[in-house]
Amino acid sequence: MANPLIALLGRNDRALIRVPPLALVVGGSLFVACCARVSLPLPFTPVPLSLVNFAVLMVGLVLGARRGVAALLLYLVEGGMGLPVFSPTGPGGLAQLLGPTGGFLLAYPLAAAVAGLVAQSEKPTLGRNLAAAVLAELVLFTGGVGWLAILSHSLSQAVRLGLYWFLFAEVIKIMAAAVLARGWQGVGRTAE
Repeated sequence: MANPLIALLGRNDRALIRVPPLALVVGGSLFVACCARVSLPLPFTPVPLSLVNFAVLMVGLVLGARRGVAALLLYLVEGGMGLPVFSPTGPGGLAQLLGPTGGFLLAYPLAAAVAGLVAQSEKPTLGRNLAAAVLAELVLFTGGVGWLAILSHSLSQAVRLGLYWFLFAEVIKIMAAAVLARGWQGVGRTAE
């Protein structure tokens, strides 16, 4: 008799069958926290350049929509409680959630959901991962720039502060996440 859990999982999730779902969610949250610590403050914007968007993409692409959302919600709860999981360039805690980077932070669960939903497929491809990562980035920057526009009362200033300086780095993050997630999906397929 086939394992009912294997029947419920997509093909690319079967490599994760031996890892308890809670461990995947906590691990995803810790991965995002570690990547958030790699950040570079920029003197011309309150938004630092960091690896956290890359981590959000990876969590969504590799863990899928449900686990990705759970991991990012856990991350936000940890940060909101004051644990040092957010970028060290900000004030931390609830102040960081309400500050200039709050729109990005609050968009993380939705971005992971979009990445996971678009990437999930019986036959994952690099093209699907790229599309998923691009759509997830659009969610991230819509949230981030939208929040900056509310705080600054100017959409043009919000775009200047939260988008232009990051485009090149985000293209690299999108490509890296899509390729690395595809590699993981390949491992999952060979582990069946």
